[in-house]
Amino acid sequence: MDIRHARFVRSAPDDAESAELARVDALADQLATHLQVESPTIDLVHIHRAQSSAVQSIVADMLRTHLGFREEVVLTPQDGFVTQARPDFVYALGPGRGIIAEVERGGTTTNNHDLKDLWKTHIAADAQHLFLVVPNANWNEAGTAREHPYARVLTRLGSFFGNPRREIDVVSLHVFGYGREA
Repeated sequence: MDIRHARFVRSAPDDAESAELARVDALADQLATHLQVESPTIDLVHIHRAQSSAVQSIVADMLRTHLGFREEVVLTPQDGFVTQARPDFVYALGPGRGIIAEVERGGTTTNNHDLKDLWKTHIAADAQHLFLVVPNANWNEAGTAREHPYARVLTRLGSFFGNPRREIDVVSLHVFGYGREA
């Protein structure tokens, strides 16, 4: 299955954010290429009742080894928020600037993990970009798709971009869909 990739950007990034977006987009392209190369392996482990860590370990190899992301780093706390946010992966773009990468599976939309990941990025003092890796479909015991998280995530999270009234302070969102759809 081809890896799907969608990109959302705040409607009016400033000059510094526009320059930063070039770096973020290059990292996203590298991740998409890695996911495409590894898609047969991902398809083998993305099955009903499989461990979430199976897909995450494949993605982790690229993020850690080839792109320089760090794993499960506790984010800098924000004033007024009591949180020990610890995303799957973090990449530092510079002082106070970065990318959060999250790998989801079964609870992407059923448990609102996609919204939680966007919120985590929104409140993070040192992250302005989110890479969200989600399944194109999740399966039931009969082997048929029970839901299509990738399509739902695009609709749900895409609504926070493109209109200044609805936007939050996340500069960009890259959503990657893995696994077969049907």
